[in-house]
Amino acid sequence: MKNNFIIFIAASLLLASLPAWSASTKQEIQELSAQVTEMQKDLAEIKKMLKDIKSAPAPRAAAGSGFKEQVISIGTSPFKGKADATVTLVEFSDYQCPFCARNYRQVMPTLVKEYVDTGKLKFVMRENPIPSLHRNATNASLAALCAKDQDKYWEMHNIMFDNQRELDVANLKAFAGKIGLDAVTFDECLDSKKHDKQISADIASGVKLGISGTPGFFLGLTDPKDSDKAKMTVFIKGAKSLGNFKQEIDALLKSAE
Repeated sequence: MKNNFIIFIAASLLLASLPAWSASTKQEIQELSAQVTEMQKDLAEIKKMLKDIKSAPAPRAAAGSGFKEQVISIGTSPFKGKADATVTLVEFSDYQCPFCARNYRQVMPTLVKEYVDTGKLKFVMRENPIPSLHRNATNASLAALCAKDQDKYWEMHNIMFDNQRELDVANLKAFAGKIGLDAVTFDECLDSKKHDKQISADIASGVKLGISGTPGFFLGLTDPKDSDKAKMTVFIKGAKSLGNFKQEIDALLKSAE
């Protein structure tokens, strides 16, 4: 981080000393300075997350975590898998969070293949942008929900995590075209912040469960009489290994036998 700060100062001094005719060079250095600033923000978040991981208890929530077992309603949240799958997994995520992206790349593909696609697990997404850390996160969540209106939530979800550093409004609208959305409808939805209330509701539901950062995951058994409901009994804080998730899912599946 110290080296990045030195680069930032040097770039700023160099920018100030450049002659007027060096406009293109100034632009390049401005872009470099902006990139360094974003790197510093990411490093600060990574440092905090590593501290949390180091001090975190085992995946099953312990006393003092803020988590209380409770029944939740899935409602209109997007999900993958069978509606009445035995186990429900709810993720609270921020599209610019580096640890959320790591979970997307390293954990979810296997969970989808081994549990979601086999009918054992329902995977639910809830929006939890943190604009104080990630300036494009709220628009990214809005874009995901606007894509959901056209039945393309997961396509937008994937393309944004695959291009995590390119989530400004112009790129979000470009992504919409790439995944086959109606551009006019999507643009109107995004520009009007149509789903702002839904995002606020998702964040509030996370606070009630004990979310204080992203990613955060809750696991529980789906109500066999009402697939909209699930009793959340396990809290997984932060990005954990595939093994952690499998251990908890398998335990829940066994308890339901």
